[in-house]
Amino acid sequence: MKLSEFSFDLPDELIARFPTEQRDASRLLHIDSNGNPQDRQFRDLMNLLSPNDCLIFNNTKVIPARLLGHRASGGKVEVLVERIINDQELLAMVRSSNSLKPQTELHFGKHILIAVERVNQFYRFKVEGTDSIFDVLESEGHMPLPPYIDRLDTDFDKSRYQTVYAEKEGAVAAPTAGLHFTDDILAQLNSRGIETDFVTLHVGSGTFAPVRVDDIESHEMHSEWFEVPESVVALVNRTKARGGRVIAVGTTSVRSLESASFENEQGSGFQLKAMSGDTSIFIYPGYQFKCVDGLITNFHLPESTLIMLVSALAGKEVILNAYQHAVEQKYRFFSYGDAMFIESPNK
Repeated sequence: MKLSEFSFDLPDELIARFPTEQRDASRLLHIDSNGNPQDRQFRDLMNLLSPNDCLIFNNTKVIPARLLGHRASGGKVEVLVERIINDQELLAMVRSSNSLKPQTELHFGKHILIAVERVNQFYRFKVEGTDSIFDVLESEGHMPLPPYIDRLDTDFDKSRYQTVYAEKEGAVAAPTAGLHFTDDILAQLNSRGIETDFVTLHVGSGTFAPVRVDDIESHEMHSEWFEVPESVVALVNRTKARGGRVIAVGTTSVRSLESASFENEQGSGFQLKAMSGDTSIFIYPGYQFKCVDGLITNFHLPESTLIMLVSALAGKEVILNAYQHAVEQKYRFFSYGDAMFIESPNK
């Protein structure tokens, strides 16, 4: 399958560089189980769900992972944290005029990061002194807005580039499908008997990495840490038993659930297991979904692994037709844009 098969034309003015004033004021493109696109508002989501369904969210919390500073010599540097190893060590991407040698000092306000070693495309750093990496980020960090937003972050982004249920620090990009949910919508789900629970997947900067091979099956997926707790396993089992749908809120929830799904001992189906660790699962058309029956997601970049994932769920032609419809109807695209609700054609 070729990379060019997942391309589409997007006018620049449809890239959402700012969020809507209210989280749930966005539009919702509903792709029903027959692949038909229907224009709705996000608040209509309640009418598309059954009390038998469940929603699985990603409760990762975005850290202020972008650091702007300078070398001891004065040259400007930009650091984007990829993963926090422990309180004083991290992996990060670096933008600088020259590569860093071991023991190079980078200054961020009163804090200093010392380069330890190169690890593939990343550098491993340690924090000088007794400060923790969280002290550095709290003092000097900026919210790591995606590159296509193409502006500096503001105080507004500190809350809006974060879900209302964010809990576990570690992401360097938001699980953006969740940005549309409000406390009121979560309360409505509860009042209607629609059960919810949370997985964790700390989104890494690799989520924005372009696919650089023409044959997508040759693409090497980035790795991210995830956790599926026992409570999610129990909820998924209850939902399946009563004939309901497991609806993932965001592609990160999909990747977590599918990474923890395995063929059962009888060989008659799949079961979800509680687990944590790294996942580099790559979902593209032809993939057999083991757990997820539906997906709430945003619109994704052309030729990205994320548009491949949604194409695997709904069908490539269905998704490309839906994206063309969204362009014609002037939906807002990407992280701060509008949403989709995709129902599996098997449900």
